Amino acid sequence: MLIGFILLYLTGTLAIGWWASRNVKTASDFVVAGKHLPVYMVACALFATWFGSETVMGASSEFAEHGLLGVIEDPFGAALCLVLAGLLIARPLYNMNILTFNDFFEIRFGRRAEIISAFLMVPSFFSWITAQIVALAIVMQSVTGLEYHWGVLLCTTMVLAYTYVGGMWSVTVTDFFQTIAIIIGLTVLAAEMVGAVGGFGKMAEAAPADFFQFFPDTGKPINVVHWFAAWMTIGLGSVPQQDVFQRVMSAKSVRASIISCYIAGGMYLTIAALPLVISYCGKILYPELAQGDNQMMIPRMVLQHSGLGVQILFFGALISAILSTCSGAMLAPATVIGENLIRPLRKDMSDKELLQVMRFSVVGVGIISGCMGLMRNNIYELVGESSAFSLVSLFVPLVSGLYWKRASALGATLSMLLGISVWATTNFTLPDLAASGTLKGTAQFWAEFPPMLYGLAASACGMLAGSFIRPDRPAMTTS
Repeated sequence: MLIGFILLYLTGTLAIGWWASRNVKTASDFVVAGKHLPVYMVACALFATWFGSETVMGASSEFAEHGLLGVIEDPFGAALCLVLAGLLIARPLYNMNILTFNDFFEIRFGRRAEIISAFLMVPSFFSWITAQIVALAIVMQSVTGLEYHWGVLLCTTMVLAYTYVGGMWSVTVTDFFQTIAIIIGLTVLAAEMVGAVGGFGKMAEAAPADFFQFFPDTGKPINVVHWFAAWMTIGLGSVPQQDVFQRVMSAKSVRASIISCYIAGGMYLTIAALPLVISYCGKILYPELAQGDNQMMIPRMVLQHSGLGVQILFFGALISAILSTCSGAMLAPATVIGENLIRPLRKDMSDKELLQVMRFSVVGVGIISGCMGLMRNNIYELVGESSAFSLVSLFVPLVSGLYWKRASALGATLSMLLGISVWATTNFTLPDLAASGTLKGTAQFWAEFPPMLYGLAASACGMLAGSFIRPDRPAMTTS
């Protein structure tokens, strides 16, 4: 019965995606749904941006093991990003009639900055998409017994199909229905689990000391640094991400765009608390399930200890969360490839041809991600690889371009290149150095310093140095 429901659900998702594709006539329809979407649909789409395998399976296992301090990055940092999107980018970028962040880089800083930003943005999505495909394949394997590699192929094909035909229209419409499934499924399961434990009072009594501690131990400065870094990873790093941008720009007005961001931030913070509660209750009731891969604790618990109705609701919610995240993530780099890397090579490219190029790019992104999924299956590692790219390379030039008139093309170029280079170098060298035990005192502190903060600092220095060395004055400013 459960297998039959899952197949029916997947079929229904495809049908909704195909139905929504009727609205796609132009590249703008494909990328930002023609800027026709109401607040409630944009808010659901923004909420679904990251509410996938990392939130339901990854963050929940971190919370069960480390408490609140283990989930600052997600959901708290992710909710912060949605609020900042409304504060920083919705108003200045909405009326510019652009399809990607990289279009803004071209207008503000020139073609070179556009190309560099595009080449930095596209690879950051592959590991993230692969993580969602891997998670869905693992869930399918657990529930249906389908072999992992067949699950990867099935999941890749399904997401690819409705993203290819409908673009942002299909992504947003399916996100809306999937959000409803997520809320219902997780709410019912959370209520059942809290009741089984004996209520929130019993949960608090069973918690280890400092389990609900929100702020770090100020007696250890490095803990404070890592706490702020956790807020910044998604909170700042995903502000210049294309999947967020496309959802923000698909609203029917500037006001709708801004309001949607704030609503989505509130939705994410509250709804993402449900899997945290579920995992914590599961750890209390079924501690044996916490052994091994903690990411699969909730699915295993539901399969072994819940009735069919709860299983249907939960796996419907889990599949919804993963599909909604994966589809938007697959569309984002495909848009950048078509708009910023291929279109400039053909000045006479028509809108119809651009639409087809973007659809072919979706296929290419899907194939690469599916192949990565066949070779790798560690969700945590895959997500970790994609999290810091945009923070160290794109955040500073974006915000500087929007709000600092003196920001120049050379500053943007140096900011992106220095940020990604310093981050890559420190990320490769510092962890081993910090773990070697050969450093003491201040040297040990700086070795334990998060590499992405080195990259962010280098990005800021590059922007300042380049803008003062060559303080050109672009014709377009938005501040």
